[in-house]
Amino acid sequence: MAEDQLQEMSFWDHIDALRSVLIRIVVVLVVATIGLFCVMPYLFDNVILAPCHGDFVLYRLFERMTSAVAWLPQFTTADFQVELINIKLASQFFIHMSSSFWLGLVLTFPIVLYLLWTFVAPALYPKERRGVKTAFVIGCLMFFLGVAVGYFVVFPVTLRFLADYHVSQLVPNQISLDSYMDTFLMLIFVMGIIFELPLLAWLLGSLNVLHRSFFKTYRRHAVVALLVLAAIITPTGDPFTLMVVFLPIYLLYEVSAYLVPA
Repeated sequence: MAEDQLQEMSFWDHIDALRSVLIRIVVVLVVATIGLFCVMPYLFDNVILAPCHGDFVLYRLFERMTSAVAWLPQFTTADFQVELINIKLASQFFIHMSSSFWLGLVLTFPIVLYLLWTFVAPALYPKERRGVKTAFVIGCLMFFLGVAVGYFVVFPVTLRFLADYHVSQLVPNQISLDSYMDTFLMLIFVMGIIFELPLLAWLLGSLNVLHRSFFKTYRRHAVVALLVLAAIITPTGDPFTLMVVFLPIYLLYEVSAYLVPA
């Protein structure tokens, strides 16, 4: 849309354009949710519940790494198995629906961003549009990288530790389906959002709002703030899970510092 056309649009024209974009976003999410609802039993067996089994890819990697180094404590996958229980009558149905929606939101994230971009783009200059296009690609890649880290690293390590942890051997762990899914979806979705931090830093740096000296000056403050953030988004209160979440976030802080101008 040309700049003169943009200026001629009234407030209600903008509202109508935004409504059109939001309707398309809802349609995309509904279609994705319905599609995932149909294949959710397969996804549960082969993807969502995969970290419950000892042959999960991260566990097998740890086993090979520890077996290759004699002085490391040996990591075994043979006897690891997490069995979930359902304690509420309607939980499985509602989890079927909610999981379809949240996974649909994750998978359609680039489409949602693109539709929002079509609404914002007419108000930008050509140079700004090129910068936003670059940010769009980087943002999508970083989001899915965060989701992958959450699924393949953060969640399995958290599950493995907590499932095997006992305050007393007289108290067996019986993990509910609701608890498992709350932790699974939260860690994966939040890690995807957190991995957008370098993109945000890059955008602020390109606007000359943020400089590398800021990260150096406030590094100690950032460590405390990131520990608090990790404690907030961590579904459990144990120090191990806290560090599993904190370390990738701190690494993103250092990457962000590298991306902004000195």
